[in-house]
Amino acid sequence: MRAITPLQLRIAYIVIALGVLIGIVGFVRSGALLISAGTGVIALSQWKSRSFERYLPLAIAVVLFGLAIALPNGL
Repeated sequence: MRAITPLQLRIAYIVIALGVLIGIVGFVRSGALLISAGTGVIALSQWKSRSFERYLPLAIAVVLFGLAIALPNGL
């Protein structure tokens, strides 16, 4: 697997912060999608760590993505 650079990690943190701000404003689905994408990148960057620290955040990101897709329109 290709290593994730510090620039990509910084972008992932910015995407997570943007997702939180967008969610606060009222666009919950878009915010959840951004948070799950950023969390997934950060979880993949921890590929050499122990399995629990690697798979739990990745599982949370996948579940958050599914939840964002399942949200009804018009929230």
